[in-house]
Amino acid sequence: MFSNILLNKAQKLLQVCRAAGHLIVSAESCTGGLIAGCLTEISGSSDVVERGFVCYSNAAKVEQLGVSAEMIDMHGAVSPEVAEEMVNGALRFSHASLAVSVTGIAGPSGGTSDKPIGLVYFGTALKSDGASVERHIFKGDRQTVRELTVEMALDLMLLRLQI
Repeated sequence: MFSNILLNKAQKLLQVCRAAGHLIVSAESCTGGLIAGCLTEISGSSDVVERGFVCYSNAAKVEQLGVSAEMIDMHGAVSPEVAEEMVNGALRFSHASLAVSVTGIAGPSGGTSDKPIGLVYFGTALKSDGASVERHIFKGDRQTVRELTVEMALDLMLLRLQI
C-alpha cells in the first residue's frame, strides 16, 4: 500500500521519536488519515503514534481541533491560518509532543486560480517550540498529490526534530 520510500521515512521518524521520547499526533484533511496510516504500518509504532485526527469537513476541524469557524470563513479551510490552528489543536487535544497538520486540494476538482489543485498547507509543531506552516504545490493526480503530501509531512516532522 505504501512505497518503500514512505515506509523507510516513517521508520526513521519513529526511531528518532522513540529515542527522544516524543509522541506523534496528526491532524489530516486532504490525506484522510494516510499519514497516521503510514506510521502505523510499521510494527511497534503504538509506542510513538499517540493518535490521528481525520478532519475532512470544516465542522470536524471546528469540533475536533478547535479551529475557529470564523477563521475558516475568512481564509478558507485550505489556508496557512487553518493549518496552524489544526496543528495547535492536535497538540491541545492529545498527549503528543510532535504534531503535523495538512489541509489542501488533492483534486481532480476543487481548485481555483488562487488555490490550485495540488496546493497543501502543512503545520508542524513541537509542544516546547510552537508551530510553523509551509505551503507546497504538488503536480499529479489525486493519488500522487496525497502520497507526496504524506512524504512531505514525514520530512517536515524529521526536519522539525532537526534530523
